[in-house]
Amino acid sequence: MTATSPSVTEAATAATSTGEAAEATETSETAGSAAAAGAPADAASAAPPVPSPAAAPTSLSPSRAGDFMQCPLLYRFRVIDRLPEKPSEAATRGTLVHAVLERLFDAPAGERTAPRARALVPGQWDRLRESRPELAELFADDPDGQRLARWLGEAERLVERWFTLEDPTRLEPAERELFVEAELESGPRLRGIIDRVDVAPTGEVRIVDYKTGKAPRPEYAEGALFQMKFYALVVWRLKGVVPRRLQLVYLGSGEVRTYDPVLADLERVERRLRALWDAICEATESGEWRPRPTKLCGWCDHQAHCPEFGGTPPPYPLPVRARESGGVPQGRMGAD
Repeated sequence: MTATSPSVTEAATAATSTGEAAEATETSETAGSAAAAGAPADAASAAPPVPSPAAAPTSLSPSRAGDFMQCPLLYRFRVIDRLPEKPSEAATRGTLVHAVLERLFDAPAGERTAPRARALVPGQWDRLRESRPELAELFADDPDGQRLARWLGEAERLVERWFTLEDPTRLEPAERELFVEAELESGPRLRGIIDRVDVAPTGEVRIVDYKTGKAPRPEYAEGALFQMKFYALVVWRLKGVVPRRLQLVYLGSGEVRTYDPVLADLERVERRLRALWDAICEATESGEWRPRPTKLCGWCDHQAHCPEFGGTPPPYPLPVRARESGGVPQGRMGAD
C-alpha cells in the first residue's frame, strides 16, 4: 500500500502537539494559564503585555522546543523578536477548556458532574477575557453573538466528552496546572506547565495532558509524546522519580493514549534537548535563523517578515561580533 501524505490538519496537529497553544514568550505560558484558571493576578496582568527588550534565550519549554524544530525562524520571531500574534479561536478554546477541567476539581468528588463542568464555561470565559483583553478581537465582527455561542457550545461539548474518558469522581489530583522548572548541567533551564499530576497510594506518578484537538495518526504522534517525555524528564530531575505513566487525553476525538517511560527514554530526551539547545545557541550567536517552509506556514502570523513569502525579518536585535577566524558575523549570547 502506498503511504499517503498527512492532511494539513493532521500536520498541524502533529507539529503543534508540543504545546496546546503557542504563547508569544516563555513567561506568558505561566501567566496565561494561571489567569485562565482564575488565579490571582497583579494589576499589570489586566493590561496588554508590554514587550520586554530582546535578550538571548535562557530557558526552553515544550512549546518553544517545538517551534525551533518546526521552524527556527518562527522560534526567533517568538522568543527573541517577540513579535505580536493574533489570538486564535482554536488555541483560546483550548485554554478555556483547560481552565474548566482544572476548576472542576475544586468541587467535592461527588459534585464533579458534566452539568457542573458545562456550567463553568461562561464564567471561565469571562475570567479569560478579563485577564487577556486582546481576546475581544476574536468576536469583534460577531455583533449578534451567534459565532460566539457556537464557539462556547463547542467548548462545552469538549468538556462533556472528557467524562466519557475519565471519571473525575474517582480522581484526586496531586497537582493541577503545575509549573515545573529544572536546570540541566551545561544546558538550558527546562520549564513548562503540566495539566495534571496523579499520585497513587503506592507512590507511582502519572502525568496527564489534555488536548482539545483530535489524536494524530500514530506516525505523527511523536510530537505530543516528546512533550510528555519532556515533562517526565523535569519531574525526574526535580524528584528523582521516573513517572509510571504518561497519559494524553484527546477531547477532539475522544481517545486516551498512554506511554510508560523508562529511565533510558528520559536520558535520550535529555540528550536530544541538549543538542537542540546547542543549535539554538549557535543560531543566537550567528544570527542565522533559517525558515523551514511546511504546510503550517499558512497559519503563521509572520509571513510579512518571512523571506519565504517575500518578507524581510526585522533587524536582528542582539549584538553580533566577528568570528576570530576572520570576518564572518556571529552573534553573542547575552547574560542569563
